[in-house]
Amino acid sequence: MTELSAGLPPRADIAQVRRIAKDRLRAARAGDADAIAWISEVDAGLTLSASQLRLARHYGFAGWPALTLEVARRRVLDLRDADTLAAFIAAHPEAVTSEMTSWTDHQRGASPLGYVAMARYDTVAREWHDVAGTAAAAHVLIAHGAPVDGLPDDPETPLITAASYGDADVAAVLIASGADLDVLAKPHAGGVPGGSALLHAAVFGMTDVLDVLVAAGTRVRSIEEAAAVGDLSGWLTSDTALQPRIRALVMAADHERLDVIDALVAAGTPVDAEDEVFRRHPLRLAAANGRRRSVRALLAHGADPMLADDDGRTPLDHCLAGRSDAVDPAGHDAVAAMLAAAEER
Repeated sequence: MTELSAGLPPRADIAQVRRIAKDRLRAARAGDADAIAWISEVDAGLTLSASQLRLARHYGFAGWPALTLEVARRRVLDLRDADTLAAFIAAHPEAVTSEMTSWTDHQRGASPLGYVAMARYDTVAREWHDVAGTAAAAHVLIAHGAPVDGLPDDPETPLITAASYGDADVAAVLIASGADLDVLAKPHAGGVPGGSALLHAAVFGMTDVLDVLVAAGTRVRSIEEAAAVGDLSGWLTSDTALQPRIRALVMAADHERLDVIDALVAAGTPVDAEDEVFRRHPLRLAAANGRRRSVRALLAHGADPMLADDDGRTPLDHCLAGRSDAVDPAGHDAVAAMLAAAEER
């Protein structure tokens, strides 16, 4: 008898869930006590419809039609084809706004618009990759009534989600549709609780989204955000404390803001310091994310290519580890060559 996960598998299709229901029914009819007890919880006999109803309730749905509709909706969203999505919404208008629930890889739930905004991360393969069609899908959802800023109780807005997952195209669609640039995530949100879309893009190294937000006029709230944006005007003074300057240097390194790196080092910011809050280090983070121009600049400012973290991992170790998750490893290859050469000096 097929074992059941607590939620729907990420790539479930209707044929798969139908097979599960049939398999459980076969086991029950063959005398399997557990299968009989499982189906009998719906008190509808040992029939296929009873097994389907029981399966739907296992996954948190009122009945089989609701389960199959949710599976179909995710399959359509994953296609990211505007015409197919528009046709599906025409037949099922509630699919635009109702929460996506009962998925093992989205246990907190997701709105359809938020789900599209996080499509760059493959939750099954656990890999990042660029995907086509997300902007078109977001446009269709918004045109059919998806709230551009999400619902009031959502932990974060779709724009914050797009910033976290690095989808600049979706971010641009949301902004063009009137998304609030400066709303903050809820205190209980994942990612950066209480942070804006700008801060999420800054923390997660999503420079393309950062640039879209800045061009749209988003608010910069700190020297760390200013460093990520690439403009320290009005933020770096003789009174700026050391730790914010170190965090700003980390941000500048991650987003390859070379003029900011130069300005912070010239202001006395130690090039090899870790920030005390997040334990992030300019060279190690730049290496981990394949930021070749930042690595070159930091090394020129005297950063130690052999300085290891508390686990003994050098910048080169971080670079090689980060390469496995990179959409394009070319930057990591260049950084690895630079660091290997620097270690030999």
